[in-house]
Amino acid sequence: MKSVLLLFAGSLATFASAENLPEPVDSLKISRDLSLDEVVVTATKVSKGTPVAYSELSQDELSRKNDGQGIPYLISQSPSVIMTSDAGTGIGYSGFRIRGTDANRINITVNGVPVNDSESHTVFWANMADFASSVNNIQIQRGAGTSTNGAAAFGATVAMQTQKTDLKPFAEYSVSAGSFGTVKNMVKVGTGLLHDHFVFDARYPNIQSDGYIDQATANMHSYFGAATYYGDNTLVRFQTFGNIEKTYQAWTGVPSKYLKSNRTYNPCGEYTENGITKFYDNQTDNYQQQNYHLMASQRLGDAWNMNLTLHYTHGEGYYEDYKPDSKFKNYKLPASYINGQGDTITRFDLVRRKWLDNDFYGAVYSANYRAEDLQVSIGSAVNKYVGDHFGRVMWVKNAEALPQPDYEYYRNIGNKLDYNIYVKGNYRFHPYLNGYLDLQYRGIHYTIEDSDDKAGDNVNVDKHWNFFNPKAGINFQKGGHNTFISFSVANREPNRDNFTEASADERPVHETLYDYEAGYSFGNSRFRVGANLYFMDYNNQLILTGKISEIGEALTSNIKDSYRMGIELTGGVSITHWLDWNGNVTLSRNKIKNFTLYMDNWDTGGQDNEYLGTTNIAFSPDIIANSMFDFNQKGFSASFNSQFVGRQYIDNTSTKDRSIDPYFVSSLRVGYVFKPKFIEELSVDVTINNIFNEKYETNAWVYTYKEGGITKKQDGYFTQAGTNAMARVTFKF
Repeated sequence: MKSVLLLFAGSLATFASAENLPEPVDSLKISRDLSLDEVVVTATKVSKGTPVAYSELSQDELSRKNDGQGIPYLISQSPSVIMTSDAGTGIGYSGFRIRGTDANRINITVNGVPVNDSESHTVFWANMADFASSVNNIQIQRGAGTSTNGAAAFGATVAMQTQKTDLKPFAEYSVSAGSFGTVKNMVKVGTGLLHDHFVFDARYPNIQSDGYIDQATANMHSYFGAATYYGDNTLVRFQTFGNIEKTYQAWTGVPSKYLKSNRTYNPCGEYTENGITKFYDNQTDNYQQQNYHLMASQRLGDAWNMNLTLHYTHGEGYYEDYKPDSKFKNYKLPASYINGQGDTITRFDLVRRKWLDNDFYGAVYSANYRAEDLQVSIGSAVNKYVGDHFGRVMWVKNAEALPQPDYEYYRNIGNKLDYNIYVKGNYRFHPYLNGYLDLQYRGIHYTIEDSDDKAGDNVNVDKHWNFFNPKAGINFQKGGHNTFISFSVANREPNRDNFTEASADERPVHETLYDYEAGYSFGNSRFRVGANLYFMDYNNQLILTGKISEIGEALTSNIKDSYRMGIELTGGVSITHWLDWNGNVTLSRNKIKNFTLYMDNWDTGGQDNEYLGTTNIAFSPDIIANSMFDFNQKGFSASFNSQFVGRQYIDNTSTKDRSIDPYFVSSLRVGYVFKPKFIEELSVDVTINNIFNEKYETNAWVYTYKEGGITKKQDGYFTQAGTNAMARVTFKF
């Protein structure tokens, strides 16, 4: 606790991160030499002077941390961000929350192209292994952010820009190795500028890991390639990136009763045969995804530029699992059958595969005007998603129960058309004062047809939504001082599960967010302070209440009133020319008003309900704090980073025995860059994660019920690795 207080006190002294510092007012003048590479994402990123709370991570910052972990790990010390990892290492399936909001409520784009899955709204980072090696920068807009393309921003926007082309030839190879059998190899090459117009770049990494959790192996291959044409005022780029992954499932977590005795226990694939506990070898997730972007940027004089991107993504894969003692009726089979010995059989062991074969394609357009006192972006996008969902039974212990090999027991197709148009402008009324207005219309048409594994036959969904999302604010800046206020509205449609896990009369309506923000920052060459206040007021927020649908699935219900409010304190100081400190603290309250809990009663076969009044929103800690020391001197570098996360409740009852304990973790990285004559650069670094061997969890689930008049629970906690290390060697030519 002492170290937490020290971290917190230091952060209170410095309130704003370097990324949020204002530029002088003259920065509103747009240079004639605006890079065509920047045109690609001008419309979806914000610039200094825009009344939005945001932070950025540069290519150098990402590269220093990148030993193979996913994007959630690399951004985890940005303000209000916490991450989680199924395997406990940051490799494979991982995720993050911003202001307590999970990824299916966070808008994520690559060069303005939506990344969120159209149906679940989330991002599966296992399908983007080592994507950070291809990223030039990441901008995180907290709150509703500015208008962008794709999923609604209900907590944040994460805009990623791929690396700019290098006009000089280069080659790079790095190898990382460390704890839990983790090995990463990565090769990058570039031709430099050819014939004054053409550049070609490519990247290939491979990551393998045994994981901290038992059986949580991962084997991931990814690639990135780009061909770019530069004209006097024109840029045309074709880029493709993709991933093939096979990971052993670690989705269930560790039951709380094992947290002290067996923190690496993984129940996925567990079954019993002749009294012996075994694990199914192929309890795996298998998926491949290919992305294609064709981008054209054109400068139209000194003030105008425009960008058009055509995109296509194909994904295909399945997860396979062993299901012991399964009911016939759950797989669209007769409720029972008579075997050769005359026994009536109603349950059997089986292996199933659940498939997804999907295509996502569309066009994203923006036109941008930049003058001394006025900046305007006009953008639009049309995106189409088609997802073919189906399941097959691959094997059963009693083969005569299966009508045919690879028996298909459900299939349905989800179709989603998502389109939007927006206009946003920043006008300077006075040398120190500018106003911002952002207006977006978004339309959605979503259908599901045919049978589902949970909802049964005839899952007929045909929904239309029309959303108007306005945003406005003012920004004042003079010298090193900057302050802003803003108001935004965001609307979000329900996701696929809200339809497939509920009957037609139980399906929820859309959610609305009213986001109020106010911020102040001050900075000079040595010292940076700032604070951001926010109040996020939700109408009809979708949460799990414990209520069960008529088909027996956990039902996500609309809650009329809930809110998040807090203060984000961020900042930094240059202690000497070779030592910097940066830190941030988020203090928040996250509440549901008038909450009623529903709980299964196994004695009666029904559900009990209990009115709890005002409770805490799940997975929303009251405090998140980060401290980052960076040392750089004559080729030697070191960093010491720490994070404290307060208690997180894993349901909405504010019950301590259904929560994740607070945790405090630190990491140390040291490195040295050599400049030998035979290559451009040789660098070596070592990272020690969780240096104090904290035993902690970052995610969990719980199911509560009553039996024999007693409240009981089933749960799973996602434990994270203790002290572990990675070493890396990088050669640059």
